[in-house]
Amino acid sequence: MKKIWFITFLLVFSVKLIEAQVTDTIPVIPPVVPDTPLRITNLNPYFTAQVDSVFSYQMAINKDTKKYYWYLRNSPAGMKINKDNGFISFKAERSFFMSGKLKYDQEYNVRLGVQNLSNPAEHIDTSFTIVFYNTDVINPKIKFTVASNLVVEEGKPVSFSVLCESGNFPIEDILFSSSVPITGYTLVKKCDDQFSWTPSFDFVSAKDTNQQKVVVLSFVGSTRFSVRDTASIRVTVKDALNYPYAVEEHAAVTADLKNYVLQLKFAFFQLDKRVRNTRGARTGFDLTAASSALTGTILNTSSSTSSQNTGKVLPSVGVALTPIKEATAPNKTVEQNQAAVIRSAIRRLEYVERDNRLVGERDPDVSAKTQKLREEVRQVRNQLVEVPLEMVTEMSEAELTKYMNSKKVRKKYGLSKK
Repeated sequence: MKKIWFITFLLVFSVKLIEAQVTDTIPVIPPVVPDTPLRITNLNPYFTAQVDSVFSYQMAINKDTKKYYWYLRNSPAGMKINKDNGFISFKAERSFFMSGKLKYDQEYNVRLGVQNLSNPAEHIDTSFTIVFYNTDVINPKIKFTVASNLVVEEGKPVSFSVLCESGNFPIEDILFSSSVPITGYTLVKKCDDQFSWTPSFDFVSAKDTNQQKVVVLSFVGSTRFSVRDTASIRVTVKDALNYPYAVEEHAAVTADLKNYVLQLKFAFFQLDKRVRNTRGARTGFDLTAASSALTGTILNTSSSTSSQNTGKVLPSVGVALTPIKEATAPNKTVEQNQAAVIRSAIRRLEYVERDNRLVGERDPDVSAKTQKLREEVRQVRNQLVEVPLEMVTEMSEAELTKYMNSKKVRKKYGLSKK
């Protein structure tokens, strides 16, 4: 019994002794938390919003928002963000879509950023996408920059732009068709493309009613969901003169007339040359006969018998020269008359050519003027059909014209003043 008490005493004493013992301790150091990078904790990359609705979203970061600044870039019209707390608000008013500032079913990429006010190097630049939709059914429409009824002439271009009025979804493809086959037009494939077509001068045929042909141009636009809209333009093409061809024809007829006038000038030159040579020869005979008669008269008054006899013979010599003159140098009355007719025809053709010249590239009287020139050349050819025509090789056109306008020619073949 005494042993048990002794052992108990020792145990209690040992415990007290241990509790009373003083030990050295090291203070506990809290764990080091590393500085985490700035990030947005609730970024949603894709948003959708209905028209006439209010869109709001609270952005959050992993740090104290009081030390940071929020901003937006390339945001849709009307979207705002609170620079202090990152609260995004936007009211999708219908007026934005009606005015064209916003469009349905189009992805808008909005750039979002947050930056430390004390440390500009600490910032985040990211983005999200927002799409607007409309529950109302609005069909797209195709429109033109011209009226739905056009009247044009052959050779004149038809040009207009194909515009699109977007509904719930924009028009992405445009198909073109025509009521009659046409060529040489620009194909329209998308909105705002330009359509251009020029009817050829043989587009309207002789069997078409009232010398005109009606063409219906149809444009069918479709969205990605196969919603279609069709718009048409009625084009009335009237028969018109082929001005390029008519101008070329007039130039060809004019060139033929000038060439014919040049031939006539040379023919006149040849005939007038013959008339001048004949007149010179006849003048020589006449002067010889006159000299013989005058000499005979003078010798008859002489006192010498031989001189008087010679004076009696000389007048008969002058008379004998007359048949010789007619035989060797007959009067060229026919040639002179032909020369006068040719000169008159030349003046007539030159006047007609000047009077029927074109005024501009699209002279409305080009056909009538061409026909007038052709008729005048035909009449002159028929009138001078028996006159031989040759082309001159030793004289130019300017030299022939100068000869035609000389004083001698005008005096010989011109009209006498009364």
